Amino acid sequence: MARLEDVRRLGTELERSYEVYVRGRLKFRVGQLVYVAFSLDETVMGFAFPREERAALVGGQPHKFQMPTPADMRFNWVHADLAALEPSEAREFVVDAWRMVVPQKVSRAYDLANPNGPG
Repeated sequence: MARLEDVRRLGTELERSYEVYVRGRLKFRVGQLVYVAFSLDETVMGFAFPREERAALVGGQPHKFQMPTPADMRFNWVHADLAALEPSEAREFVVDAWRMVVPQKVSRAYDLANPNGPG
């Protein structure tokens, strides 16, 4: 069972990433791009995810993943129930979402420094 604290440190340690609170909700950004956001009660993690792959993700594991709200369907975004994720799985989604908003050279540097993925 993953919790906010399982990914919070990672979100602040990734290059160019920083945390902000918007209307009481914790979000991680690179520049002005949000790549991870948590619900007010911290039970749902929304994260950047390729639009063309999200139907397969949600359809394959609907107990873990949900489509974004209708207003957010135009974005590369999906929601996950944190309690249904393992901590390592949640960290992988954070890193993958971060990769979508940073230059490839930054992502490659992370891969070289962390050959076994996020801790």
